[in-house]
Amino acid sequence: MTKTLAPKPTGPLAGIRILDLTSVVNGAYGTQILADQGADVIKLEDPGSGRGDGGDIMRWAGHLPEGAPRGMGPIFLTINRNKRSILVDMKSEAGKRTLRRLIKSSDVLASSVRYEGMKRLGLSYEEVAAIKSDIIFVHAAGYGSDGPYAGEPAYDDLIQSASGMADVLPRTDGNPVPRILPTLVADKVSGLFLSQAVTAALLHRERTGEGQFVEVPMFECVTSFLLVEHLYDHAFDPPTGQWGYQRVVNPNRKPFKTKDGYIGLLPYTDKQWDQFFDAAGFGEAVKSDPRFADYAMRAKHTRELYGMIEEAAATKTTQEWLDILKPLSIPVVKTNSLDDLDDDPHLKAVGFFETYQHPDVGRYRLMKPPVKFARSPSNIRRHPPKLGEHTEEVLAEIPEEA
Repeated sequence: MTKTLAPKPTGPLAGIRILDLTSVVNGAYGTQILADQGADVIKLEDPGSGRGDGGDIMRWAGHLPEGAPRGMGPIFLTINRNKRSILVDMKSEAGKRTLRRLIKSSDVLASSVRYEGMKRLGLSYEEVAAIKSDIIFVHAAGYGSDGPYAGEPAYDDLIQSASGMADVLPRTDGNPVPRILPTLVADKVSGLFLSQAVTAALLHRERTGEGQFVEVPMFECVTSFLLVEHLYDHAFDPPTGQWGYQRVVNPNRKPFKTKDGYIGLLPYTDKQWDQFFDAAGFGEAVKSDPRFADYAMRAKHTRELYGMIEEAAATKTTQEWLDILKPLSIPVVKTNSLDDLDDDPHLKAVGFFETYQHPDVGRYRLMKPPVKFARSPSNIRRHPPKLGEHTEEVLAEIPEEA
């Protein structure tokens, strides 16, 4: 069924305007979260250098339906809904005047342009604050400004490489070659940090009237995210053991093959392990084994435990395991391929995928905002915009320069 767009924002950020100078995935994902939550996000796009079509580079990736206009690639669609696109040549005098008008009308300026580039455009925090004193200026940087990497370019591949993320698989399977995870985890994690930083800064302004400069460096954000568990024994000084959470850097931690598919399975508490040992037919000898007596001991022997799960899983079908373990409240789930997600019963029940009719692209699918606000729900009220689609509309809303 094709969904219709909501008529107006109902989320908690309704009434907040964000001037969005971000692009690609990191910043654009973060500002879409804020747009879903009600903010009026004005996506400022540049005509480019003449060696392409300009605008956000993610417009040009992917395969479009036959007859669809260029510049509406699939990744662009997934992280730019609820935004309005305005095309501005930021280097021209007319563009600079337009920028000043936009800044005066905005609560937040979010940028992923390198800060030296912002300064060359006359858009340092100090210059922006001179136009709008209480503005929140959020800079999605590659690296923090206090370190030697400050100002260097940063993309997902580079940040995964620098943060230690590429060292996780080698610690798991023994292959020493560093590998990048096949998802834009650094970009998306940094986008989450950015969206949270904006809302925190807005709360501070509500309480104090103060705007501020907020730096969201990818390298530090992603390294912090990774080391929540993988700092592990290096949390102590001196270290008491290894980097890497033992349960996680474990080659046997994986979906387990059943007779007809795979399951994700993780008994966790003492009771759940005892129940699983019974269901798997391991008997009292395993239940009384001191290696598995409690959480601390099991944590030291996860390879053996997960090897036993692998052995047991192969003895039954996926549905048989679900029928046995779910009534015991043992955490278990069918392992989905990407192809399975359309038919997942839970995703269907919550209406996770929504289909819309874009006036230029045709039918397309989005994932609905996953967070539920009981009083101020997020909604989808604008299609991802064509390049510069709202230029005249936005400029008509903001006052001319005095």
